[in-house]
Amino acid sequence: MATHYTTQGFVFKKKDRADADRIFSVFTNDFGRIEIFAKSIRAIASKLKGGIEVFCVSDIEFIQGKNHKTLTSALLTEKFSNMVTVPEKMEVFAKVACLLDDFIKEQETDQNVYNLVINFFKTLNACLLPTSGYRLMYYYFFWNFASIMGYKPELFKCAHCSLGLDSANLYFSNKEGGIICKSCFLKLGNAKEINADVVKILRLFLKNDWQTMLKLKIQSASYKLLQEISDNYGNYLSGILA
Repeated sequence: MATHYTTQGFVFKKKDRADADRIFSVFTNDFGRIEIFAKSIRAIASKLKGGIEVFCVSDIEFIQGKNHKTLTSALLTEKFSNMVTVPEKMEVFAKVACLLDDFIKEQETDQNVYNLVINFFKTLNACLLPTSGYRLMYYYFFWNFASIMGYKPELFKCAHCSLGLDSANLYFSNKEGGIICKSCFLKLGNAKEINADVVKILRLFLKNDWQTMLKLKIQSASYKLLQEISDNYGNYLSGILA
């Protein structure tokens, strides 16, 4: 007799197969990332329909077959329904889903990542912000996600020589994993010059202070620098893990 497994998970990706089948990518509380096969779920009479969908949390039951996990039961427990009405929120969801897809390997459990994902989408679903605020939320997620995954940036001393930082000469190095001083930049090169405001924003992100972060006002020049180093660091990490 097949063993049935139960867990709760956040569904971040789906892929249609055959006429009515679907494969869901789910980041679960107990098993990490799993790919789960939902047979005939797109059929009108499917009992599984409505119990599992992208950007939702579901209680799921599955059996482990020789080649894949098959969904046997699904109960939707939390639907972040406010996101679908705001394009900017959906843009953030798509970027976070890509992060999970790129960085989370199958069946590697991490309670801290799971909690970050669930709390992040609860906040994103509930809040009402200007467009730039939603994008800032993505960067908040990215830096906390990277930190939990073992790539926390050094923001308080030079990531290469460990000496103190001069607020007038700050450079972010992907390879060194954080801020480097001017002397190390002149020796090493391959770093992006940034300003003290960006460093303060990154430090604030990693304090997990939602309330302050949601009220944050950033000058356009600093926002552009934040965007550049965040995207560059994400691409660098993707190359390491590829």
